[in-house]
Amino acid sequence: MTKLFGTDGIRGEAGKYPLNAETVQAIGRSLARRLAERKHGAPRIVIGRDTRESGPWMEEALVNGTLQHDAEIHSAGIITTPGIAFLARTLQADAGVVISASHNPYQDNGIKVFEPSGRKLDDAMERLIEADIADRSLSADSNKLVKDAKGRADESADLKSRYFSYLVNDVAQNLALSSFKMVVDCANGAAYEIAPRLFTELGAAVVTINDKPDGQNINRDCGSLHIEGLQKLVQETRADIGVAFDGDADRALFVDEAGKFIDGDATMWALANYLKKRGQLKSDTVVATVMSNIGLEIALRSEGIKLRRADVGDKYVLEELVRTGAALGGEQSGHLIFPGLSLAGDGMLTTISLLRVMREEKMSLSELTRGMQRYPQLLVNVRVLEKRPFDELSEVQRVAREIEAELGDRGRLLLRYSGTEPLARVMIEGEDQTTIKAQADRLAETIRRELGAEKS
Repeated sequence: MTKLFGTDGIRGEAGKYPLNAETVQAIGRSLARRLAERKHGAPRIVIGRDTRESGPWMEEALVNGTLQHDAEIHSAGIITTPGIAFLARTLQADAGVVISASHNPYQDNGIKVFEPSGRKLDDAMERLIEADIADRSLSADSNKLVKDAKGRADESADLKSRYFSYLVNDVAQNLALSSFKMVVDCANGAAYEIAPRLFTELGAAVVTINDKPDGQNINRDCGSLHIEGLQKLVQETRADIGVAFDGDADRALFVDEAGKFIDGDATMWALANYLKKRGQLKSDTVVATVMSNIGLEIALRSEGIKLRRADVGDKYVLEELVRTGAALGGEQSGHLIFPGLSLAGDGMLTTISLLRVMREEKMSLSELTRGMQRYPQLLVNVRVLEKRPFDELSEVQRVAREIEAELGDRGRLLLRYSGTEPLARVMIEGEDQTTIKAQADRLAETIRRELGAEKS
């Protein structure tokens, strides 16, 4: 059975398996079938998408599939991923579905499914859907058509307004941004309408860029992957802050008033200090991933805050947040989660939270992020002939232990295999770039010798 779901749903090139129309319809049919079995009745599903040109036909195919099991569909049209997570919870839906490939180029697309809690679909349900897709005998009834498109479009305005009201009245309650200037990069994605409207409503003077999606320009030279234009404009306009969203706005990255890039690690540093000062940082713990810079760990430690690391992927960060009861977690990519507010990463929520800290502390973003030193990081990929467990490679273990001793508590070694390619990945962080390069090369050469691979 082919595995379709990754850590962020099903993703691939739109129009090609598994995101061709027939398979997308089968995914919708299977999802509705399994939800109906669990509920013992017709499921309620809320659906939304980003601005990719493939979004409308994929939504139509997915909805057609769900109608095979008489699902009740609520379409929000173009909306952010966290917007759908919010609606799934407040509409008491059985699932929320987002058609988006996040930060990927427009040719790609994806399907993400949320439980009403805001968590991603559980592994057991994903396996059932994959089994259904593999079972070609489960054919569709092409006589059942999409419900009235006009009715769904009319409903989308109401659904979007519910999410907007939540952000303004609940998340941003009592936050006034008068005399505050910000530049907002919407990545030509799902945030292109809501982001400038939201921050203008809160009183900020907003300069908006990349807010004219044409179906193909989502994430193109803009947004969270390309912040150079944002950095330049923040300086030119003398703005207080710049924020860049990705295609579905579940993450946010920032630029301070001097044009310096502020990633998810630095954002968590600022937020953790604020929460701890107010006694709101449960267990004095922050959850990040194995890829977060050791500079964050060292800075947090200096303030008596523990950093717990999860595997890469927001679903793993969320699992650790739920397990530990921590109040803040996230990734270097700007995908932050505040379990007390939402179990889904939300770029708008992250931005509002950071703006609140700036306002209440009466500090600039550069002042708030001071105190965290980013350590040099080096990643070396080694092509291997086999992926034997590293603990079976005695010489690799010996060299790794030597390097860890050299690094002490001012550096970090991470050794893992790629999940999709025949590569061993050596990641080292430390205080000196030259030193960590020599260490990484030493360990990489040891891996090549033990696994008999050629130098890539």
